[in-house]
Amino acid sequence: MAVGFASTSEASSYKGGKITLFVILSCMMAAMGGVIFGYDIGISGGVTSMEPFLRKFFPEVHRKMKEDNHISNYCKFDSQLLTSFTSSLYIAGLVASFFASSITRAFGRKPSIIIGGAAFLAGSAFGGAAVNIYMLILGRVLLGIGVGFANQAVPLYLSEMAPPKYRGAINNGFQFSIGVGALSANLINFGTEKIKGEWGWRVSLAMAAIPAFILTLGALCLPETPNSLIQRYDTHHKAKAMLQRVRGTAQVDTELEDLIAASILSKITQHQRPFKCILKRKYRPQLVMAIAIPFFQQVTGINVIAFYAPLLFRTIGLGESASLMSAVVTGFIGTSSTFVSMLIADKLGRRTLFMIGGAQMLISQVMIGGIMAVKLGDHGSVSKGYAYMVLVLIGVYVAGFGWSWGPLGWLVPSEIFPLEIRSIGQSITVAVSFVFTFIIAQTFLSMLCHFKAGIFFFFGGWVLVMTGFVYLFLPETKSVPIEKMDQVWRQHWFWKKIIEEERLDCMDDYKNDELSSKTLAIDQ
Repeated sequence: MAVGFASTSEASSYKGGKITLFVILSCMMAAMGGVIFGYDIGISGGVTSMEPFLRKFFPEVHRKMKEDNHISNYCKFDSQLLTSFTSSLYIAGLVASFFASSITRAFGRKPSIIIGGAAFLAGSAFGGAAVNIYMLILGRVLLGIGVGFANQAVPLYLSEMAPPKYRGAINNGFQFSIGVGALSANLINFGTEKIKGEWGWRVSLAMAAIPAFILTLGALCLPETPNSLIQRYDTHHKAKAMLQRVRGTAQVDTELEDLIAASILSKITQHQRPFKCILKRKYRPQLVMAIAIPFFQQVTGINVIAFYAPLLFRTIGLGESASLMSAVVTGFIGTSSTFVSMLIADKLGRRTLFMIGGAQMLISQVMIGGIMAVKLGDHGSVSKGYAYMVLVLIGVYVAGFGWSWGPLGWLVPSEIFPLEIRSIGQSITVAVSFVFTFIIAQTFLSMLCHFKAGIFFFFGGWVLVMTGFVYLFLPETKSVPIEKMDQVWRQHWFWKKIIEEERLDCMDDYKNDELSSKTLAIDQ
């Protein structure tokens, strides 16, 4: 049943948990929202290592890279203007995600996905045609709006369309799509780097229009989720028909009852401010996770690798082409490991993958930091042997992230919110992610200049903290229906002390027996 009701049915009582072709096609199209995000992450790091791009927009950085032999290896790319190019997207995405919350709740998940695709399409046009830094930044802002809308709506869409048994695999498809987008961008950068003049980076930036066009056009054909249909309409026959089509069976009454009960709570909370509701004591565990998980995801340091991998590889002595090829290799590793996560997340569980990935990332980061501290120094470069050893360790690190904090950092927040706070909860998750992505992107090159090899110990320390946090405070959520997710918090050793089991904080004017006596009419 919905949050606040005593549960009378278990996940296994939902009939017809199979994956239908209809669900697969719908989720594949929606997951294109991840492709546009991944493409931008991958493409920005590549073009900022291309000399024609640096000469046109960041001549001071290009001069330091080519002519200044006295500056430290760690400081050659330290430029606030250069980091602003990368990080401006995330401020726009932060603002857009809150507008997306209202649209997603009032009009459904589909309109937000369409808006995201259209904004990203416009941003790719400005980026590819840029003639000055202002036009370039405007393109980044439009890309950020697109990513903000897509990241708010797509994880919700995937979680709500998926049968509980397969929700982990389907929702991890979002991170897999991010990996596919990043890998595609790395391959394109590797090819366009060989084009003479300005056309290389222009083609790289403009080709973002391809996944954006596919997403925008495909989203027009997407069905709405049963959850959204129930939330927005008084009658339930459309939702029941959609649920039957999604689940591939006519026996959906139990799940439909849970969705309707959750919708009753959702409609009651519409009379309150969404932020006021999610601050209630009852939702404290979800709020903590909505903030902690995206924060921890960013301080793993993964976006440092994604944004600046080519620059980082050039720092340790690899040439321009070798740096871009190395980024392709790590992109392939990340995408492959995320695919593995799709296959095992619903078998091993979320906690197990978090713990394995955390240990893997911690060990590799400490080893990378040690090699760079001992062998690189401020001037010169490491031998090719050590450079490729660092590349291998970065691959190990990326693989650890790819089957843990990468996909699960999006999956877990999208599945823990009850319907009445789901939209605002996802917006908080996306906003926190954008805030700390911006902070990391904006400060990394300066941190690299000051911390030098210690930057890897810095992120490694955070990985140790987040692994302990998961072990102590995150309950297992695999195979639990979204509408019954409140049970895992009531049974957790810590969170059961925080929440009040019988009180419905967002329904202070209603009695339990009054809601329980409501007839949940299911339209035949």
